Amino acid sequence: MILISKQHLLTYIYLLLYITLSSAVILYNKWFLSTRYFNFPYPITLTMIHMGFSGAFAFFLIRVLKVVSPIKMTFKIYMTCVVPISAFFASSLWFGNTAYLYISVAFIQMLKALMPVATFLVAVFCGTDVLRCDVFLNMVLISVGVAVSSYGEIHFNMTGTVYQVMGIVAEALRLVLTQVLLQKKGLTLNPITTLYYIAPCSFVFLFIPWYILENPAIEVSQIEFNFWIFFSNALAALALNISTFLVIGRTGAVTIRVAGVMKDWILIALSTVLFPESLITGLNITGYAIALCGVVVYNYLKMRDARASQLPSVIIPDKAVQELKMEKSYDLYTPDDIDKDSIAGRSGWNTCVPDSRIDEEAPLIPSLKSHLGKN
Repeated sequence: MILISKQHLLTYIYLLLYITLSSAVILYNKWFLSTRYFNFPYPITLTMIHMGFSGAFAFFLIRVLKVVSPIKMTFKIYMTCVVPISAFFASSLWFGNTAYLYISVAFIQMLKALMPVATFLVAVFCGTDVLRCDVFLNMVLISVGVAVSSYGEIHFNMTGTVYQVMGIVAEALRLVLTQVLLQKKGLTLNPITTLYYIAPCSFVFLFIPWYILENPAIEVSQIEFNFWIFFSNALAALALNISTFLVIGRTGAVTIRVAGVMKDWILIALSTVLFPESLITGLNITGYAIALCGVVVYNYLKMRDARASQLPSVIIPDKAVQELKMEKSYDLYTPDDIDKDSIAGRSGWNTCVPDSRIDEEAPLIPSLKSHLGKN
């Protein structure tokens, strides 16, 4: 009994650590990129720093300290699996971080409620999920809530909104590709090996838009480089990514989604205090509340299907069992639903997890459970 209590306490500590780090990384990135504060308006550069730092960290652990061993990665698997996943991952981080330049943290969190909608539609399009009436109506409810929230946004900016939505779509594509490409090949990556393979490839993809869009501006700018600020930002994003996997390992996708909802409300409140220009209206809150109701129902449906899939197969027809397994297999989570709270700093690095929101914010790389198709 004492052991169970200690385990529960440790789980709560991990959840608190995840919520704290995810919120901190998102706010840190906003302060870092905003022209009103630190004034480093180069989101691609910031994301590349996070990717480079994370890749170097993973390389050091695998090749120098030999904490874990690299998996057997053939050239064909790397080109057909890692490269496309890294491309969408890099895109989601790039677009998500760029949104901070135009819209508030509070509004970004409200838009992230669209993550389940994007993931479901992409999964249906790719054939990894089936179109169900209950889930579809739930997606409509979420979309209506986000639309109402957007209508009530005082400082609505179309450019920032488009960037954030593009980031959400890219993250959804990454999640589904992770299932289709990696899981079907039986390739399992732990957090460190995922960083080891994904981060360098994402860095290369980001180099092209960086060279065209940001490099000329950086060369003529007079931004003062502060090593400790850049280092602490990258370190915070990395810590967020690690905490995300600690939580995933002890709980599951549904628990993390619930924690993500709590984090979103905390972030919305904190952002209005720390960034006075980030104003929210009653219509904002009403729309977001409607969207959250849809998210809660969505999580309930996923949890119900997961439990049903664990019932003896003799009770459920074979066809129904297969549909339930398909439904469960696509249920991939990402930090910063994404928040995508990922290591790259959207919400953090938020690779695979979330937003997920490189998230945010935190969450970046696909978790081991995501690769195995488990919740």
